[in-house]
Amino acid sequence: MTITQLRQSARQIGDAALQRANPSACVRENLRIGEGNLWVHGRKYTLGGRLFVVGAGKASAMMAKAVEDILGDEITGGLVVTKHGHGIPLQRIEIVEAGHPVPDATGVAAVEQMRRLLSGLAAQDIVLCLMSGGGSALWPAPASGVTIEDKQNITSLLLRSGASIRELNAVRKHLSTVKGGQLARWAAPARVISLIISDVVGDPLDFIASGPTAPDTTSFSDALAVIQKYGISAPAGVRKRLEAGARGEIPDTPKPGDSIFNDVNNVIVANNRILIDSARERAEALGFNTSIVSTEIEGEAREVGNLLAAVAREVAASGSPVPAPACVLCAGETTVTVRGKGVGGRNQEMALAWAIAIDSRPISKPCCFASIASDGSDGPTDAAGGLVDPFTCSRAVGLGLRPIDYLNDNDSLNFLKATGDLVVTGPTQTNLMDLQILLVG
Repeated sequence: MTITQLRQSARQIGDAALQRANPSACVRENLRIGEGNLWVHGRKYTLGGRLFVVGAGKASAMMAKAVEDILGDEITGGLVVTKHGHGIPLQRIEIVEAGHPVPDATGVAAVEQMRRLLSGLAAQDIVLCLMSGGGSALWPAPASGVTIEDKQNITSLLLRSGASIRELNAVRKHLSTVKGGQLARWAAPARVISLIISDVVGDPLDFIASGPTAPDTTSFSDALAVIQKYGISAPAGVRKRLEAGARGEIPDTPKPGDSIFNDVNNVIVANNRILIDSARERAEALGFNTSIVSTEIEGEAREVGNLLAAVAREVAASGSPVPAPACVLCAGETTVTVRGKGVGGRNQEMALAWAIAIDSRPISKPCCFASIASDGSDGPTDAAGGLVDPFTCSRAVGLGLRPIDYLNDNDSLNFLKATGDLVVTGPTQTNLMDLQILLVG
């Protein structure tokens, strides 16, 4: 089995995983209508009032299309916000494209429009909420004393600091009027149903898209601690609000046990288990002995890349955790502490780190490694990730490039573009964290 064949197999495995993670299929498996009733994940809701559809996230437009196909004229109105370039034309639900990962004024206006849409609801009404990764940035609703510029600033600082998605969203929830369960307060007394595609390790409801319909398990003090942990010089409005909240001068987000959640049903319709199981099925069909290491990979992207290079060596040397021809799969969401001035994303940085580690200590068997963002957009780039092999670094040297310089400058995009190892899928209309594929022939 040659490296070229391994690389082709890695692409096939990745493609199979992304196809299975189609948001439309995930919605259709959990939503149906008949005889005056709406069925959601086996739970019956009697129709009779109005039905509004709202949502946010990189998968929300495709989710909304499935909802339109299923519910049709039952939809009274709707508004869904997705990332620029991810919109699709719909008939009954308006699609707005806004900024991600840094929020923008378009997102702010869309939230205000949604709030007007949901005004004056009654107990017999239903609000169907479609949430996926990216919703935190796409539904910016600055709290009192906080501007959109403040939110843009603090989001950028936290992203560059290497803060985890849980830490980032703990802060976001306490600078917002919609996150951290506050959408449930807007929608009361209507019945609220949230269909959720998870992009957060462990599927915690209050961290996926910052949990607009879930009880918040974090506090103002937690948010302030994140700012202090990373030594961030937060905008004055942000720091003032978090400090006031920590002192108890501002009401916190609604917590578990709050009565506003009595008529709220949050349903996870997809997570990265779907992604990795589909990858495993395809790998086994291609003849690989397959091992799933974890669906909860976290930490610095470059360190995970180094670890998976060590796994490749172990497979070649001992046949552990699975003998060659081997496919080792991981999924999760890593972070990058940005110290350089380059361009890239966590998947591209992981791929570059793996290539450097393998080049430093080559193994006896052909191998390759891919790390792919399931939404097709790795960090602030149009690439999904990277697919590298033991000759990636030698190709770079032949071009006059020093791989370690690019890693130190966080410039994985330009490195992988030059070596021909960039993975570009375009928007996939889903978001189930990242997938790592290690093949040893």
